[in-house]
Amino acid sequence: MSLTDPIADLLTRIRNAARAGKKDLSLPSSQMKTEVVRILRDEGYIRNFKVITEGKQGVLNISLKYNDEGECVISGLKRVSKPGCRIYCSKNSIPKTLDGLGIVIVSTSKGIMTGKMCEEFGVGGEVLCSVW
Repeated sequence: MSLTDPIADLLTRIRNAARAGKKDLSLPSSQMKTEVVRILRDEGYIRNFKVITEGKQGVLNISLKYNDEGECVISGLKRVSKPGCRIYCSKNSIPKTLDGLGIVIVSTSKGIMTGKMCEEFGVGGEVLCSVW
């Protein structure tokens, strides 16, 4: 099956699994999805992930993270740049999510990184999504 926007598919699957109270979810793997999920793990939004390389594409297994009350740590996900309308930012205009309470994930020439990392390295790029 061909998807025109695999990042939006990733975010939608995470959002749906969190709303349904699922602990784990599986989806087709890609290098970009793996990097986005790695950032989510490093920032503390998911518990862990695992890439299973079987067949042509592989499978990405994600373990969601919940607090003591049973609510998912991720309260919102939003796709910013879409295939029909790309949104870019320079190193001086990196957007903030909820005044710094969330993160922005940016695709740069140095790889996929958070908005804070973009400010540290002094690079801009395509704004993929925001998470809070």
